[in-house]
Amino acid sequence: MFVTRRIAVGLQVVGLAVSVVAAMALSGCSKSTPPKAGEEEAAQAEAIPAGSTVLKGAGATFPSLLYKRWFSAYHGIHPDTYVKYAAVGSGEGIRRFIGKDVSPDEAVDFGASDAALTDAQIAEAGNNAVMVPATAGCVVLAYNIPGFTAELKLSREAYAGIFLGEITNWNDPKIAKTNPGVKLPKLTIATVVRQDGSGTTFAFTNNLGAISEQWRGRFGAATFVNWPGNAMRANGNEHVAATIENSAGAIGYVGYEFARRLGLTMATLENKEGRFVQPSEQSCSTALATAEMPDNLRLFIPDPSGADSYPIVTFSWIVLHKQYKDAQTASALRQLFQWALKDGQGYSSKLGYVSIPTAVADKSLAAVNEIAGGN
Repeated sequence: MFVTRRIAVGLQVVGLAVSVVAAMALSGCSKSTPPKAGEEEAAQAEAIPAGSTVLKGAGATFPSLLYKRWFSAYHGIHPDTYVKYAAVGSGEGIRRFIGKDVSPDEAVDFGASDAALTDAQIAEAGNNAVMVPATAGCVVLAYNIPGFTAELKLSREAYAGIFLGEITNWNDPKIAKTNPGVKLPKLTIATVVRQDGSGTTFAFTNNLGAISEQWRGRFGAATFVNWPGNAMRANGNEHVAATIENSAGAIGYVGYEFARRLGLTMATLENKEGRFVQPSEQSCSTALATAEMPDNLRLFIPDPSGADSYPIVTFSWIVLHKQYKDAQTASALRQLFQWALKDGQGYSSKLGYVSIPTAVADKSLAAVNEIAGGN
């Protein structure tokens, strides 16, 4: 087993043990072990001074680089407040937030998800939940084609066909069609996908459903998919990225921030207007600006319009209770996310995320300000 120096450095930022990543980074690996209850929290353990406020959250891996930077910076300003965040995936984060059949080690004060809560999930949480759009970004298709240095352009038909398991070689005519004059290798395509409940998966499959009638009929938008074709499965954005990096012929969907940090090569994708657009802060921001956030703060943009819009974008939500039993916890959460929605947005660009638009931030702040606690 091995992990390259570049991967090791990048994954240290995510705060995961390199030994865990190494197990996933093998080229032939198609399974990964889900985090055990309390495993990531234990890795974050430290001595907490008496009288401190400790806030616990869990969920999406997509925004985890930004969230961990936020919580470290906030602690520097408010040394009596400690925020522990476990990047265990959107589905697991929502399960812990709802709190049914959750062990004491898994209990959290807030969740995080790249898929907004459904009405059924809100009801399961006792109608005591509010969604707060906190950040946003792109989902990219990163690939590993040894010796290939040209720009790779993938049409909507091509990348949908790849993940439907219908396009299985890199020199397929449907890929060659949008890459004229470029020699594509006769190499088997292996898709790298998430095997845990994932908001990144939801954002990607939401786009696939918008551009492919076949995908829409078979799978639709979902946080978990029984992927067709030659798929390698991994938990979390960081493990997907590591598997792509170490697997010749691989292509997988991953948050832009992870792909950029690890230096992965990213495909240029065809958007709704028929233009081929590279993922960037600007193209993602342009796409997110095409829709208006509704009052319930649940917004998906499966196929953004605009010639310069990157086609796969998502907001990412912090999930809070409207009413907490403890007034101190409620107050600490209000102050934390008020800071995140104002000063914290300044960290977004440096880490590969997109600051949420001002109009969205205003609605998010209004929701945070309503959080209450005690009697």
